[in-house]
Amino acid sequence: MAGTPMSIFDISGRAMSAQLVRLNATASNMANAGSVTGTEGEAYRAIRPVFRSVTESPGVSTVKVENVVTTNAQPAKRHEPDHPLADANGDVWESAVDSSTELVDMIEAARMYQNNVQVLQTAKSLMLETVRMGK
Repeated sequence: MAGTPMSIFDISGRAMSAQLVRLNATASNMANAGSVTGTEGEAYRAIRPVFRSVTESPGVSTVKVENVVTTNAQPAKRHEPDHPLADANGDVWESAVDSSTELVDMIEAARMYQNNVQVLQTAKSLMLETVRMGK
């Protein structure tokens, strides 16, 4: 893409892609919230995308998902000796996911995605109006 200026559609499209990765990570975290396993090592830990700012032409920056990482949150141990996954001590390990944090993150990502949809709709309307003026 070197030498070709980025359009508003390219810029918003990249932002929407990044927010979609964020929404998918949050959905995965929410789906695993409350899940339990028999060992601490097997317990699910929340994931997060890592974003990086990318400047491809002067004055124009976009975003890229550099990586998706596992958080350092620690699973919670619960004593449930009757649980089928309980270890020899009668403990299970609950996933390291804070549902409230995930919900806030999901709302924020959805709003940012929607903002970029609005940018695209506005750009499209302006382009159509410009074409009408030229007739």
